[in-house]
Amino acid sequence: MSGPSDRFEGPPGADGGAGGAARAPRIPPQRRSFEDRDPSPFFAPIEPRPAPGGGTHPQEAIPTVPEPAKPPVEPPALEHKVLKSLLGAWALSACSAEEAAAVELHLGECAPCAEEALRLRDAVGLLQREDTLDLDPQLRSKVLGTCLDRRPARIPVPEWVVPYDTETARLDALLRDIGDVEWHAPVRLRWFEGERQVGRKTTVAGVIAHLMTVDGLVATALGLDDPLGDLAPEGPGTPRSRTEALWKGAASPPTGAVHRPWREQSHTLVRTICFAGRSAADLTVAYGDFGLPLRDSMLDRAFECWLHADDIAGAIDYPYGPPAAGHLNSMIDLAARHLPVALAERRRAGLAGPARSLVEAGTPGRTLHLEIEGPGGGDWYIPLDSPAAVASPAHAVAQVAMDGEEFCRLVAGQVPPDDPAAGGEGDKAAIRDVMFAAASMSRL
Repeated sequence: MSGPSDRFEGPPGADGGAGGAARAPRIPPQRRSFEDRDPSPFFAPIEPRPAPGGGTHPQEAIPTVPEPAKPPVEPPALEHKVLKSLLGAWALSACSAEEAAAVELHLGECAPCAEEALRLRDAVGLLQREDTLDLDPQLRSKVLGTCLDRRPARIPVPEWVVPYDTETARLDALLRDIGDVEWHAPVRLRWFEGERQVGRKTTVAGVIAHLMTVDGLVATALGLDDPLGDLAPEGPGTPRSRTEALWKGAASPPTGAVHRPWREQSHTLVRTICFAGRSAADLTVAYGDFGLPLRDSMLDRAFECWLHADDIAGAIDYPYGPPAAGHLNSMIDLAARHLPVALAERRRAGLAGPARSLVEAGTPGRTLHLEIEGPGGGDWYIPLDSPAAVASPAHAVAQVAMDGEEFCRLVAGQVPPDDPAAGGEGDKAAIRDVMFAAASMSRL
């Protein structure tokens, strides 16, 4: 709102009121372009300095011709209704020089138009929002989703592949937005081994090379080329052995050139699965010492893509958010389904407490209630004594409440299992065993 000092008081009779002292309206003039302004003094011609023996230097002897002065703009004579219709264009600085001069001359004579001009100029200021120029990382997925809602694809992407397709698209958007130097920014990868957290230093390019190498396990299961080629280790390669083989066997450290083959491989994986049909969901992907159905493997790859993209974003100070709530829920469900097996493996290695009772397959046993809060959250019941036992809320001996993102970072080995942001009650030993079992599922 304009204060009393902003109001216009015209000459007697200008606004239909009594006489008073005329005062110019406090209205900012129309903005001028850079070309219309006076030359900057920093670019004024330099006076030639005298050369020894008289005269001037040859290169400075060229006389400067001053530009002819521009004649003053003569405002045209326009009717009141025409000038009033130009107020919006004047506020937006869209008038010609002659029209702007006519409008500004009129504003000094017409109080109603001056008031309207003030309101319009204030409105223009509200329209100039300061929005970030960064693209939404989910822009590609949103555009594709809108297009598919209007016209479904003849060969749709299976629902269990959508999280991987979305997370690779988000990471691709991040990588397109970074400079050449940032590809060499240091990144520290973390995971959990035994009873302690370990790590490995690499670069942004090294992380993308790692993702491409592990995605190669899915590629070979689908009959596609292995991105490692001759560098692939002999025998059943694990994600870690394959990554170490690439990092050590490459002629030079990875660079930003790895972006294109990684992106093309991710597109090829999605396209191949779409054409493979429903039977591809049960295809086994070998990870060396264990295997996963392709349905779970693609969800695992989406999970790792998100967390490593977050590692990259943290290294280069880039804003990056979690997956969509539905995709995050599927990732949490995958980890919760594999928790009983991870707990049994730690028990066989002597790293977890013994089973409290012998439970026959298909019968209820001791259960832990895992409550995940926030987007993608829900309730999961984890059998404690045997993976074959039935988890039953009625047999729950402990409860753990965690945020969804925090639980995913625990499963990825990025959060120490003995210090998560979790609230628990009940059997403390069971809670500790489950927390360490969750961290034991992490890997390079």
